[in-house]
Amino acid sequence: MEMTVVVFAGLLVLGLSGSWLGMKSQMSRIERKLNALLRERGVVPGQESPLSDRVKQLADDPSRKIEAIRVYREEIGVGLAEAKEAIDAYAHSK
Repeated sequence: MEMTVVVFAGLLVLGLSGSWLGMKSQMSRIERKLNALLRERGVVPGQESPLSDRVKQLADDPSRKIEAIRVYREEIGVGLAEAKEAIDAYAHSK
């Protein structure tokens, strides 16, 4: 009985590690494709994207900060947290 549990646990660990390696490989392929799409649109992966004049104008008005974040997200295609960081960094640099 104990040997069966040990064998089962070992097989489970092997199966999970195989799944993990498969997911890691798949994520790498997705990342390469995403980076290629970004480069095609003129965005260098891993490099902070500059704020457009429109976003800067919105960010200059504290009451329009949310709109600046929304427009930046639309223009660059980043997540909410990254867009907020970019707008905050711009506001603090002034």
